[in-house]
Amino acid sequence: MDQLKSRAANSCPLTPIGFLERSATVYGDCPSVVYNDKTYNWSETHRRCVQVASSMVSLGIKRGQVVTVVAPNIPAMYELHFAVPMAGAILNNINLRLDARTIAVLLHHSESKLVFVDYQSSSTILEALSLFPHNSQRPLLILITDDEAPLFAAGDFHCTYESLVEKGDPGFTWVQPESELEPMTLNYTSGTTSSPKGVVHSHRGTFIIAIDSLLDWSVPKQPVYLWTLPMFHANGWSYTWGMAAVGGTNICLRKFDASVIYDAIRKHNVTHMCGAPVVLNMLSNSPNNNPPQKPVHILTAGAPPPAAVLFQTESLGFIVSHGYGLTETGGLVVTCAWKPQWNRLPATERARMKARQGIRTLGLTEVDVVDPDSGVSVKRNGLTMGEVVLRGGSVMLGYLKDPEGTSKSIRENGWFYTGDVGVMHPDGYMEIKDRSKDVIISGGENLSSVEVESVLYTHPAVNEAAVVARPDKFWGETPCAFVSLKASAKEKPTEKEIREYCRAKLPRFMVPRTVVFKEELPKTSTGKIQKFVLREMAKGIGSAKTSRM
Repeated sequence: MDQLKSRAANSCPLTPIGFLERSATVYGDCPSVVYNDKTYNWSETHRRCVQVASSMVSLGIKRGQVVTVVAPNIPAMYELHFAVPMAGAILNNINLRLDARTIAVLLHHSESKLVFVDYQSSSTILEALSLFPHNSQRPLLILITDDEAPLFAAGDFHCTYESLVEKGDPGFTWVQPESELEPMTLNYTSGTTSSPKGVVHSHRGTFIIAIDSLLDWSVPKQPVYLWTLPMFHANGWSYTWGMAAVGGTNICLRKFDASVIYDAIRKHNVTHMCGAPVVLNMLSNSPNNNPPQKPVHILTAGAPPPAAVLFQTESLGFIVSHGYGLTETGGLVVTCAWKPQWNRLPATERARMKARQGIRTLGLTEVDVVDPDSGVSVKRNGLTMGEVVLRGGSVMLGYLKDPEGTSKSIRENGWFYTGDVGVMHPDGYMEIKDRSKDVIISGGENLSSVEVESVLYTHPAVNEAAVVARPDKFWGETPCAFVSLKASAKEKPTEKEIREYCRAKLPRFMVPRTVVFKEELPKTSTGKIQKFVLREMAKGIGSAKTSRM
């Protein structure tokens, strides 16, 4: 036994990029990507990805360099999930809803060498580059257009995406990772400008989460997958690569609402889709909803879904699955694995059970809820709260340029500390109860209350500010700002003025939907603001019924 060891034949680096080559052979003439009136097959998608990778290398992109994409769910965005790592580069998707100031920080922090920009985001990216520090190197820009795009002056862009496809070599041999632990993706967890958290995942971790996600959701061969989850959200929870593994049909949508989703389901016979609870809410509350003729599987995560929303969605003919994951795990690693005996429960009780995050997937080694100080597991009584910790092959390599943040999250005791607060039920199923660091999840978007507060504190009339989550029937949660004003303030700002002030300095989704003025904010004996008191106040206001500004 001692003579048996790792050799080249039995230790090839694991990477999901090989899924595409296999699909081109097995499902070559089957549809791969559908967008508006255009349909590609898997042979065409494979060829296009190889040609784009070839063109990137011709532009000077080298192994380990960062290539950024700012685009919605369109064919180019899907193809670049393969083409960028095929060139040996690291794929960095940026949330296209961020403002120019935040994007400038992320591009500079990542040292991106090449940026693929959708035409609708071109002005934002050009503004972001104008904010770069003097004498700093700026990335090359590639413009992504489509049939709806207006004509652009070529001055600011090197070329278009389609020209890279045309110029590329279809016989190009893609760049294999030398090690399966080579970085493959870089995703930022939030738009914070003070300390960007760039999550880096390896080829191995991405391979594991992609296979694990297919297995846990019982995805069959050749599903029809509707892209209602942004691909820039943790690479679409790994289903970008997963759909290639099973020869699925990717139905791409630039933008959507409930009617667009229902129309796409009927037109394409959609079988699967993912989305934050806000998407479920959108479907169940649409006045023009038209339940699918055949059951459609929906996987939801990103915020604890209200049991009532789960119940309403399933009553329309959708089969809802619920899971939990983070950008740091590359996808969902805890899911509410359904037990047949739960089908005998009343509908409301079934929805309550499904609202729990659940148990580890097969690809995750272990999940626990522990006392954050001692590291000891909390009692499995569904009441004792602790921090959710994980370990397994899909956990990130670490945070880019942040060894302190990496060591704080990935501890020497072998666990990744999520910062989320939960309980463990007697049956071994975990449930999230709160989030540490006061992260607010609005419509699937993670936003930092600290960043919103920092903007509020810059208002000349604001004395104190604290931001917490307020329940919202549409978005799940929205930012609720509690503010006390300076006694010296000559003019007292209104709620509308505070919101407009924030809107000028923050991405749209981070602007407080509600502003509550208080004489003084509640504090502990040491002077810290008691956010748990404010959360209860926000809940007492009730759930907002209107959509975000």
